[in-house]
Amino acid sequence: MLLSTEELLAIARNYWRADKAYDGSPEHRRLTDLWELELKKLDQWWALLDELKRELPGFTLGNATATPDACFRCAAYSPVGDSSSARRFIVVGCVSILAPVYTVYGVDYILMDKKRHDRRVFFEPLPAEMQHPADAIARRIEANFRVDALPLDMADIHIPLHVEPVEPPNTTLFHALFTSEPASLP
Repeated sequence: MLLSTEELLAIARNYWRADKAYDGSPEHRRLTDLWELELKKLDQWWALLDELKRELPGFTLGNATATPDACFRCAAYSPVGDSSSARRFIVVGCVSILAPVYTVYGVDYILMDKKRHDRRVFFEPLPAEMQHPADAIARRIEANFRVDALPLDMADIHIPLHVEPVEPPNTTLFHALFTSEPASLP
């Protein structure tokens, strides 16, 4: 059962602060301690990636988990295919370590000189070319982790917490439960 916005905000307050004094704070220590526990579940995460590799042939699948984010992240990189187009995309699946929720989003970009330019982040509704991998990632995450999708209207709620580098009034529940830099991917 999906937690309420108030419950998710209460959880986020345990790991993020209303001010910038984060490093060494009790919230920072709690997140660090939680990561130590969650990293013991890496086998389950690698199994998800293996399943997705079989389900999404042509895509390059990878682990995009990074601390201090509050989630495991996987990335499905679009097939190279037609080399005449420099536009590429990545579909990202996130499983929060703070609450039993997940999200899937997309990033598109132009590849020039082996660097990504003009990155754009997409949430629901995703562009048509991202929908198939997004559906596959969502199904696998739900089956493997037994978590609920965080609806966009809840993810977009602004919260009074600092999730570096995002600060109020721009911080959302998405930033606190998943990542403050969704376009930053390996």
